Amino acid sequence: MFNGAASGLNRRDFIKQTALAAGALTFAAPCIVHGRNLNNKINIAVIGAAGKGASDTDHCASENIVALCDADADYCAEQRKKRPDAKFYHDFRQMFDQMHKSIDAVIVATPDHVHAVAASRAIKLGKHVYCQKPLTQTIYEARYLRDLAAKKKVVTQMGNQGSAEDGLRRAVECIQAGVIGPVRQVYLWSNRPIWPQGLDRPVGEDPVPAGMDWDVWLGPAPMRPFKKGVYHPFNWRGWQDFGTGALGDMACHTANLPFRALKLGYPTEVEAESSGMNKETYPLASTIRYEFPAREGLAPVTFWWYDGGKPLPDNPYRHDGSNKPPKDTTADIEAMRGDVPGSGCLLIGDQGRIFSPDDYGAQFFLKLKDDTEFKPAKTHEAVTAIPQTIPRNPHEGDADHRHHLEWLAAIREGKPEMCYSRFGIAAYLTEIILLGCVALRVGRKLEWNGPKMKAQNAPEAAQYVRREHRKGWKLA
Repeated sequence: MFNGAASGLNRRDFIKQTALAAGALTFAAPCIVHGRNLNNKINIAVIGAAGKGASDTDHCASENIVALCDADADYCAEQRKKRPDAKFYHDFRQMFDQMHKSIDAVIVATPDHVHAVAASRAIKLGKHVYCQKPLTQTIYEARYLRDLAAKKKVVTQMGNQGSAEDGLRRAVECIQAGVIGPVRQVYLWSNRPIWPQGLDRPVGEDPVPAGMDWDVWLGPAPMRPFKKGVYHPFNWRGWQDFGTGALGDMACHTANLPFRALKLGYPTEVEAESSGMNKETYPLASTIRYEFPAREGLAPVTFWWYDGGKPLPDNPYRHDGSNKPPKDTTADIEAMRGDVPGSGCLLIGDQGRIFSPDDYGAQFFLKLKDDTEFKPAKTHEAVTAIPQTIPRNPHEGDADHRHHLEWLAAIREGKPEMCYSRFGIAAYLTEIILLGCVALRVGRKLEWNGPKMKAQNAPEAAQYVRREHRKGWKLA
């Protein structure tokens, strides 16, 4: 199902086609020219224009930024000042009503709970979409966006920028070439959450700031009182109504490499343990186990996720980062580095191990059975012999910038398949990740039917697989 390649093109053809004149007439993607000006730039609207949305906008500064949308006008004041020609809106629904004919593409960088509502409206109107990770807040929404994007033939990209790294694509090639043999175990861990988790809803309410539309910020989530500094601008990630916790925040990065390399598809079983769940926030620490069956001739895989740690003595809602894989599993990593990093990815095969010491797979190390220690993959003789099979991102800049430029190039070419993290792939990854969030909230092992999005042994999981949207905030 997933071959790891951005397309069937070889590298020479890939680079050649991305360099073709941008004015060439294309028919594969809708509305690619109707919003263009004479300079042949793409007209982009940004929903969630501050925070990560600000850097997303900056990475697309070569184009026309025609609209900025944010529930908090003051929070995105810097972007508004930086782009005075862009029309400002609090509510993206109003923006689409008034401006959709002059918009070609949309960036969605809101809190997680708004992703699917905003992105689906854009796609329904035939707009190309760059959406931050995780793609959606629920499994149903991920499936919905995947199918809608395919139907509308728009160009899409999820914002897990490690997808642009040569190291990640090289690791996928090596694993699929069998360098460490059949992979049966995967371990991922993260230093998240770096925001408070494990707390309950505060009492009372505070005045809503003058520049903020709290109703719009809540979007599809149930109404609740505004509390200063509790949800906005960043701590929303830990709240079940708005975010997806540590797992949703970082696994779209850290799990990207093994997901692609091992063609993981749907798990059949998932079970979560935590430091304690309540009805409001995700826990301060969680350990999640997925079981993936044999697929496409590949071995079954047990897949582990670890985040958080023990509460700090002076703050019960912050952790010490101690929740990591067992010490005997990471002993050779510690021997190489002197420690186990705050986040990482370890794949264990019958013939060796691959370790990536960051969230993005930008670099990796290899230890075969005959090796005494991990060695940098770039110089390992077993790696240098493996041919390149996946096109590389040909653009310049850091990974985040190149990831955006890949999306822009695909829009110009009218070729959604050029995007390495297009929704057709990213939605599968998102579904797998969000299933861990469902397991945390249900509190028991789930027997999972992926195609039907159903926990066969736990009907109570359905409320977390597909949520009820507040009136006026339905999927388009």
